[in-house]
Amino acid sequence: MKWDWEKFYDRAYNWVLTTGPRLIIAVALLLIGLWLIRVFIGWMRKGLERRNFNPSLRYFLLNLTAISLQIVLILMATQIVGIQLTFLTAIIAGFSVAAGLALSGTLQNFVSGILILMLKPYRVGDNISTQGQEGKVTAIQMFYTTVLTYDNKTITIPNGQLSNNVVVNLSKEGNRRIDIDLKFSYGIDENEVKKVIEKTLQDSKDILSQPKVRIGITLLEADKYTLSVNAWTSAHGFIDSKIALQEKILKDLREAGIKLPGM
Repeated sequence: MKWDWEKFYDRAYNWVLTTGPRLIIAVALLLIGLWLIRVFIGWMRKGLERRNFNPSLRYFLLNLTAISLQIVLILMATQIVGIQLTFLTAIIAGFSVAAGLALSGTLQNFVSGILILMLKPYRVGDNISTQGQEGKVTAIQMFYTTVLTYDNKTITIPNGQLSNNVVVNLSKEGNRRIDIDLKFSYGIDENEVKKVIEKTLQDSKDILSQPKVRIGITLLEADKYTLSVNAWTSAHGFIDSKIALQEKILKDLREAGIKLPGM
């Protein structure tokens, strides 16, 4: 079979005449569009840095914006050239639905991570209590939060669970209250006990002067009464402060000759 070069050249010539200008416009649009996107992303980066925007969220937003604009630019260029995207669009939509179903939990954690970084219910360095765990937040990632417990265990918690459940921020307010309940028989004068405990609190370097300490009887029973002590200390180091205070109260009560039940 003899190849008809004349017909081939005629078709190629007609294709260049009809498609060439659109192809040139599409390439020019791509080059100019990519440059404008780069300029816009640079301007956006400087604006976020001036506002001290969260570094992790800043990096994500910049990349998401750049990729989204580039996709829109490529779609515009293909439309100008005349490429039909109906079949390709259907394939992409099918993959998107499948991926969405497969990654629904991951996407939930991802969105929750963004909300946590924006709303800041807790920050790195805060002490929190959640999911039956208590410790210090060491990292907030897009998909999970890392907590270091007081006994040196690293716990990774998906952000979706944190955004949908109660999270107690133990250190956000700066101070925490130490609550201690002591039981005494009615033969022991509560005023004497108060004097000893007040002196103990005054001598304790970890107890804050404000808010004021509160000492009082909170429960009366048939053979004993309960004296409650409420004292404030720094949220960081709360456990150590509570242990030290309890040991000092017990020591001072013994030295004063005041006995607790069972002593």
